[in-house]
Amino acid sequence: MEVVVDENELKAAGARRLEDGRFGLRIHGWEIESRKRSILNSSSLLEWEHRLGTSHMPEMVFGNSSLTLKHLSTGTVIHFNAFDALAGWKKEALPPVEVPAAAKWKFRSKPSQQVILDYDYTFTSPYSGSGAVEIQAEPEIERVPKVKDDLHWVDCEEQIDLVALAVKEPILFYDEVILYEDELADNGVSLLTVKVRVMPSCWFLLLRFWLRVDGVLMRLRDTRMHCIFQDNEKSFILRQICWREGRLEALSSKGYPYDAASYNDPSIVGQRLPIVMQKSQKLLLSDNS
Repeated sequence: MEVVVDENELKAAGARRLEDGRFGLRIHGWEIESRKRSILNSSSLLEWEHRLGTSHMPEMVFGNSSLTLKHLSTGTVIHFNAFDALAGWKKEALPPVEVPAAAKWKFRSKPSQQVILDYDYTFTSPYSGSGAVEIQAEPEIERVPKVKDDLHWVDCEEQIDLVALAVKEPILFYDEVILYEDELADNGVSLLTVKVRVMPSCWFLLLRFWLRVDGVLMRLRDTRMHCIFQDNEKSFILRQICWREGRLEALSSKGYPYDAASYNDPSIVGQRLPIVMQKSQKLLLSDNS
């Protein structure tokens, strides 16, 4: 999705592009920046394996790509990156999906050795974003911002108004960042991406983990965040997390197609998958965060 933004629309919305070659926007007290870089090289992958305590990594890790949203007056920072997502995968450690042919998929570097799949080779992660509050230190004492505790999300009953989001409004900024991807040796896809769009009235993002194991299973983990621009005293972010999952044989028994080609679009497939878990949370933005 390519978005062409008119400079007059930016000005009318009180927004301006980021400086110094950065890709993003500053609007209503928010600084939103995306970075898209190439995949990690072999030496960086080895370093990540050491830090994560694993010898398994997705085929393509965009380790220097990220999306960051910073609320300037409170220092609230929400960011999305591959390392934290893989740390979540490692900690959750789901059992491997049972597939008879799966062992063959992992004969990548040493085909003469038997591979025992005793880990989640789909790299499914419960990751829903990273966050902290930066406390700006006194310039004469310390130049580096201090970081307070992680953000305090509170469970709530409120829902993101997706109907209101569908109302036609100029898109001032849009980007999609891939964090990691694995094609399961041509037997499916494991993909983690984050998309953001900024309008004159709000910003909205979708962090999506999409898994398709051909002939076996589909898994969708979505995190949506929405923030309406308003006074600091009333400003908040809504976050909805939803985990859907279904086996292909169960979908087929309901009359849905069995072939993998019918399940390329997770937005459509997701409506067919049973909900495993869902919750709504709110983050208040204030100078006392």
